[in-house]
Amino acid sequence: MSHNHSHSHSHDTKNIKTAFFLNLVFTIIEIIGGIMTNSVAIMSDAVHDLGDSLSLGLAWYFQNYSKKKRSPSFSYGYGRFSLLGAIINSVVLVVGSIFIFIEAIPRLVNPQQPETQGMMILAVLGVVFNGAAVLRLKKGSSVNERVVSLHLLEDVLGWIAVLIGSIVMHFFDIPIIDPILSLGIALFILVNVYKNLKQTIQIVMQGVPDDTNVKEVERRLLAYPEIEDVHDIHIWSMDGEYNIMTAHLVVKNKEKLLELEPLKKKIREDLEELHVEHATLEFESVHENCDVID
Repeated sequence: MSHNHSHSHSHDTKNIKTAFFLNLVFTIIEIIGGIMTNSVAIMSDAVHDLGDSLSLGLAWYFQNYSKKKRSPSFSYGYGRFSLLGAIINSVVLVVGSIFIFIEAIPRLVNPQQPETQGMMILAVLGVVFNGAAVLRLKKGSSVNERVVSLHLLEDVLGWIAVLIGSIVMHFFDIPIIDPILSLGIALFILVNVYKNLKQTIQIVMQGVPDDTNVKEVERRLLAYPEIEDVHDIHIWSMDGEYNIMTAHLVVKNKEKLLELEPLKKKIREDLEELHVEHATLEFESVHENCDVID
């Protein structure tokens, strides 16, 4: 029996590569600028952008790495390596956020006036650099590019907040705005890290993907007149985008087992609508004894 599995992954990394270099160059400018302006808000956003640069760099590296063909060691291919990037990135952002809290909390008690003109210039540069990266990634079609684009759009909004804060501090003596902004950015980072880690752990633990419903898959399979029963359904995701399923399908008529090619094709098309890209289906007759592990 021949199996024709077509895996259509987008490997266009050009947009991610451009966004990575834009982000990295700006992060270096930002770290220097944060020290020169004495602003913890700028430094906290530098940590955020460093995390973004790392995330983009790892996405670029692992997207290239996932081009490797499946091997005896990795029979499903290398797609899951992208999750390593997400975990490393999360650890870096948590450490960075702790550093921000250590720096910013004493300044709530004893605020220091930052150099507001430098902050304004950096904020404008932040909007320009991150905005350019967003526009670049918007041209991409992959889910990876869209997610990173949304993340960088959040950065643009963060820089608009820093710009407004620096303008207010320039005209009014309210230096406490700086540590308040930095703590807000740090909390925002930690909330996003929690969401990303939760999703990553769900994939690593082979949980059912959020966009797939086991009951709906079962209902759709039982709608076929040839199928008597469905059991031992397992659905998991390789990397958050590519979902895999195995299932045992009991066929009503034993003779029908010889005529299953069109049925399998139709079932796989149906399952693709339910976000299952790869399905392994085992057909059985009604009286066949099937030992499955619950």
